[in-house]
Amino acid sequence: MKTTKVLVPWQEGLHARPAARLVRRIRHLRSRILLRTGQRVADGRSILSVLMLCATLNTAIDIEASGEDEETAIRVVESLFVDPTVSDWDQSDGDLALEFGADGAFGAHPLPESKATGTT
Repeated sequence: MKTTKVLVPWQEGLHARPAARLVRRIRHLRSRILLRTGQRVADGRSILSVLMLCATLNTAIDIEASGEDEETAIRVVESLFVDPTVSDWDQSDGDLALEFGADGAFGAHPLPESKATGTT
């Protein structure tokens, strides 16, 4: 088992976009990855679990990886929090555009015109 501690670097905290990026980056790894803040524990493969940490700016998060590629897992997760260019995820990650609507809402899909205006 490998562990490290990181601080949340984003002004908005560990919000949906960096959480989605985290989940996407570790899904190919074989190790179990847990994130801990105080009494809260999140499975790194679950975006809802990560969001429920409610980690704000400068929150300390303990990262724990256990499994056959735990060294790599720790480095990958740590790099997402430490790399100063990570704050540009919103603009640079084309894959997120598939998951987030134009207004940034996860899974957002426009309503048909009749539903949006209330007409039938």
